[in-house]
Amino acid sequence: MAQAANTPVTTETSNGKTVIVDSVVAKVAGMAAREVPGVHALGGGAARVLGSIREAVGAKDLAQGVQVEVGETEVAAELSIVVDYPEPLQRVADEVRFAVAQAITELVGMQVARIDVTVVDVFVPGDDDTDEPTVR
Repeated sequence: MAQAANTPVTTETSNGKTVIVDSVVAKVAGMAAREVPGVHALGGGAARVLGSIREAVGAKDLAQGVQVEVGETEVAAELSIVVDYPEPLQRVADEVRFAVAQAITELVGMQVARIDVTVVDVFVPGDDDTDEPTVR
């Protein structure tokens, strides 16, 4: 599955054509996932480091940790998340899956084939002086 492979979603009506590129679908999924209580961050270690550098210069990557594959009528997504301790990991993953599916269906207007969620880390507050999650 490739992140934002630029296979645009295209719909035509009698009034014209709408094109939605994959990167927009990935961004919608990322924003929906970040709104779920218990999600500390998206992306694995290297992605979070690059994201921190981007944020330092004022450019936040809202699709970080999200990969999408867009077909003609369906979307498949993979998300990597960091969960706040002591949130139940399965609950957070299930809520991410639900929120992302709802956002893709309502905002993009496509069906969801599947949403895979990988918990890559647990954030423990006060474990160190930085806001970066640590591997447990």
